[in-house]
Amino acid sequence: MHIPDGILSPAILAAGAAVSVVVLAKSVQESKRNLEQTAVPIMGVMAAFIFAAQMVNFPLLGAAASGHLIGGALAAYLFGFWPTTLIMTTVVTIQAVVFQDGGISVLGVNILNMAILAPLAATVVYKLLQKTKVPVSVMIFIAGWVSVVVTAGFAALQLGASQVVSYQLALQTLILWHAIIGIGEGVITVAVVPFARRSSFFLGGREERLR
Repeated sequence: MHIPDGILSPAILAAGAAVSVVVLAKSVQESKRNLEQTAVPIMGVMAAFIFAAQMVNFPLLGAAASGHLIGGALAAYLFGFWPTTLIMTTVVTIQAVVFQDGGISVLGVNILNMAILAPLAATVVYKLLQKTKVPVSVMIFIAGWVSVVVTAGFAALQLGASQVVSYQLALQTLILWHAIIGIGEGVITVAVVPFARRSSFFLGGREERLR
């Protein structure tokens, strides 16, 4: 749900950039400490897959935002929260710089939404549902759906706070469309996880240690 340049208030832009910088600094630190070197090429493949999936999008609220799959829940399940923020940041940055999908001045906010909040929401769902008897496939589906809807909600609040549109219109439009998109996100995440785990990196449950 890329937000373009020139519509968010300076305060929202500054706050989003500040939070993103702090979280990404922590992500680099945690990944250096805990991430195995063999994970790096697999993370690159995951970034490419998410990049391609996000390229299919459509404008919302007069192009004030866009609707598309995110991929944060998939990466968070396989790699854990901290490495996922780096994967997603790479994707969002390339889209902004090379394809003008989103914008440069709003990059910090888009990173906050898609690279931090989406995998964070999914990770919270994983941790809560891992303690229950919910089947893994159902847990993954719920995490995918929640990650998209939560991210849409924050993007709507940012648009409302910047007076681009009213809070009510932003929340209704973005959450409605992304509640539908979230179903696709959940289904795709459930479908891709078994294939991704066949990689030699994930054999032996290495992803469990990353989480």
